Amino acid sequence: MTAPTLGPVLRTRPRTEGRPPVTSTYNELLGRVRAEGLLERRRGFYIMMFSLLTVGLVGAGVGFVLLGDSWYQLIIAAVLGVIFTQFAFLGHEASHRQVFASGPSNDRAGRLIATWLVGMSYQWWMTKHTRHHANPNTVGKDPDIAFDTVSFTEEDAARQRGVMAVITRRQGYLFFPLLLLEGVNLHITSVRSLLSRGPVDRRGSELVAIGLRLSIYVTIVFLMLPLGMAFAFLGVQLAVFGVYMGASFAPNHKGMPLLPAGSRVDFLNKQVLTSRNIRGGWTMSALMGGLNHQVEHHLFPSMARPHLRRARILVREHCATHGIPYTETGLINSYRIVIQYLNRVGLAARDPFDCPAAQQLRRA
Repeated sequence: MTAPTLGPVLRTRPRTEGRPPVTSTYNELLGRVRAEGLLERRRGFYIMMFSLLTVGLVGAGVGFVLLGDSWYQLIIAAVLGVIFTQFAFLGHEASHRQVFASGPSNDRAGRLIATWLVGMSYQWWMTKHTRHHANPNTVGKDPDIAFDTVSFTEEDAARQRGVMAVITRRQGYLFFPLLLLEGVNLHITSVRSLLSRGPVDRRGSELVAIGLRLSIYVTIVFLMLPLGMAFAFLGVQLAVFGVYMGASFAPNHKGMPLLPAGSRVDFLNKQVLTSRNIRGGWTMSALMGGLNHQVEHHLFPSMARPHLRRARILVREHCATHGIPYTETGLINSYRIVIQYLNRVGLAARDPFDCPAAQQLRRA
């Protein structure tokens, strides 16, 4: 069984007489948000965050040098995984024009963070993430629900054969273990996009930046540590990075309703009904880089992280007034929902002769 589509949700929602149609209320909400100054930039906040993370990165580097040949280096590797993920959050926010008023300034900051610090293609992320925001959870249009080891639709699950079918049937339980490899996958996929045919903006400069960053980083690790420890160091850093990234982005849309290909839904409903918020206040916002306010982030992509908490109150009130379901849950429960959803979709990969009725017929 797939996740419910939005068609039935929209068709069965009652409309109160005298209430303006839902499609016209986004501007009303936008006006309230703008009137409270929630679309203003918070450059000081981002400068502070970048400075703190830079201090943390330098501190991790000093610790790396001082520890020398020690298995405690794996702690430094884990810390770097966290720091690089936090930098990736800042790169994500720069790509949404949240940091500076100028688009080029945001792009320069995002490219510096993504390519030189995190080691991923900024252009690849911009292209992929822009498509996601335009069509969240839309089959055939949202790259975040396209098949990539994990199937997010029954159709993709049913196409899997052999080993992939075995993995797909248990993909919910395997989701977090698979995230251990997501760090490697993100780096490889972004570089592959730069090497693909067709025009790619700033292909050369990004390849040079990523290549230099990788060469310097790997050379330092292997010069400073014994061979086995060096591989372990890189493995832990990439594993923590992958799990942290995946655990921060997965709760936002996975297990929420899917939009069928070709469906037409107004902007407000499309963004709210396919997104899920995570409770937790400022602590959760710091942990998830503001992604815990996913509904507000999708409604106002250029809104700076510090304003999302206040915007949440306005959006909840607006949705309650107009009868639009607003989803919010705890972090652990969101993971439970994601796992159950992936397992449910994964059943489509089951051999038809595995079902109980077929087994009874076969025995007869």
